[in-house]
Amino acid sequence: MSLKTFLIGRPIDSVKEIHERLNKTLGLAVFSSDALSSVAYATEEMLIPLTLAGMTMVHYSMPISVGIIVLIAVVAISYIQTIRAYPTGGGAYIVAKENLGLRAGLTAAAALLIDYVLTVVVSISAGVAAITSAFPSLHNHVVLLCLLSLMVIVMVNLRGLRESGAIFAGPVYLFVGGLLLLAAVGAYKYHAGGVQPRNVLTAAAAFQALPFLLIMRAFASGCTALTGIEAVANGVKAFREPEARNASLTLMWMALILGTLFIGITYDAYSYGILPKEDETILSQLASSVFGVGPVYYVIQFSTFAILVLAANTSFADFPRLSSILSLDGFMPRQLSSQGDKLVFSNGIILLGVFSAALIFMFGGDVHSMIPLYTVGVFIAFTLSQAGMVVHWFKNREGWWMPSMLMNGFGAVATALVLLDVSYAKFAHGAWMVLAALPVIIYFMYKIRSHYLSINEQLVPTGPTTETEYAHHSVIIPVSGVNMAVINTIKYAKAISDDVHAIYVCLDVSKATITKELWDKYGMNVPLLVLDSPYRSIVEPVVDYIDGVRHVYTNGVITVILPEFVPSRWWEHILHNQTAWLLKGVLLFKKGVVTTSVPFQLR
Repeated sequence: MSLKTFLIGRPIDSVKEIHERLNKTLGLAVFSSDALSSVAYATEEMLIPLTLAGMTMVHYSMPISVGIIVLIAVVAISYIQTIRAYPTGGGAYIVAKENLGLRAGLTAAAALLIDYVLTVVVSISAGVAAITSAFPSLHNHVVLLCLLSLMVIVMVNLRGLRESGAIFAGPVYLFVGGLLLLAAVGAYKYHAGGVQPRNVLTAAAAFQALPFLLIMRAFASGCTALTGIEAVANGVKAFREPEARNASLTLMWMALILGTLFIGITYDAYSYGILPKEDETILSQLASSVFGVGPVYYVIQFSTFAILVLAANTSFADFPRLSSILSLDGFMPRQLSSQGDKLVFSNGIILLGVFSAALIFMFGGDVHSMIPLYTVGVFIAFTLSQAGMVVHWFKNREGWWMPSMLMNGFGAVATALVLLDVSYAKFAHGAWMVLAALPVIIYFMYKIRSHYLSINEQLVPTGPTTETEYAHHSVIIPVSGVNMAVINTIKYAKAISDDVHAIYVCLDVSKATITKELWDKYGMNVPLLVLDSPYRSIVEPVVDYIDGVRHVYTNGVITVILPEFVPSRWWEHILHNQTAWLLKGVLLFKKGVVTTSVPFQLR
């Protein structure tokens, strides 16, 4: 407990839950870090497809950026309406489930769960890429740096929502301030003629032809800027009262800052003729061009690293919350609905950390190999959420329902078109994995739900209850020798039954002989049966013997009592044979067999 308290702090009383909620300042840091951090790589991802056809194609970056800004505005306004209509949170899952049906809701939930995992992996990998751009010697340690960053974020989130928000607020606002300064100073220096562009771009050749598919691919890649917009709508209940109003204002400010930073960075990159490089990010090139490689450059790089790593915090705020809602509905394990000592969904946080670590290993922490998997899931959720809101307004027809329905309808059409574009442009590059994973996850959700329904059906008492007695009670004590733990177990066994037998598995004849001699002296008249084990297995002879007893007393019950000594220090457990755990695991599935332990605490 002292180690746990040191790592995540002291437990918080349940009655103080309302005091752990977030104000708008901390809420922006917690729920907007994912969306804001995408500015660090969205421009670069948009430029990569354009440069495949030559530098002249980069001229399309500005019109594409304007289209993305319009889409940001549409999605943000649509989600503000969602927050007001569903102030209890849940976002796309709740909206789609209530208005489009259960399958649509589970599709939205599965898409978001995938997106949250990818957000963690992409954000941390992009953050590490910012550091390796500034310090190339660290490039060979990308996976290690990613895992260390992930571990820190998991530990901070386990400390509680308000505490993690306070820790992350500084880097988030430092990043926003640094990029606003970069965009403004960069534009000023360019127009003042103080900086020579790295590459000279000519517009004539670019507009002679319109390679539509290439532009759509660039648009799809740039739409990574929209990931995370839905986070506020999913976490409304994390805000202080009035929750809906505070969440709406936070979402509005997030969209405004996101749009400003994205268009500013894209404009400066275009003006300075900056193109993607394999070993240096667009943001690093732009910062060195505007400020030189000096203190301001390193502040921007370190703040970029911080925001990108901390962008994963949005997922750590929303993944456990969405998992808890699904868990309460029976579509995910019930453990995910329980809050930990710090009033956060600790099991969901740990589960997200495990999934993210696995993907980091799988893709080697490479951002560009994981980006194609990104955005597909979130645009599925966007589309289903907006379509669900259209049905909501049409059914309820409250207030200004017609303009609201038209706005959500436009948002549904826009996000659906982008979804088709993203799926087509990125399908062969990895988006197929997400599309293939969706039905698998939904299938397991239904299986989990079916399991819980089956349990409820079997456990509900039916008919009158009658008292029945077992025909016989056999007590079996597996022993590995004669010691104080075994003697205590014999005393307990004799207190609960008259039919007590001890069994010893013989792996060494000389040791068996010694055990018999000691048993005659300390066994308290309890018979000891020595079982042969020609293949040196301990568990198998014990199980065979128990099956034999069960066959003799078919209407009886068998209690297997396991003597266990308990070391005083946690690390000492690994020094001892865990046969008792193996036996418990095997006997758990034996009908009519009960296992229990008699612990003997060591000094």
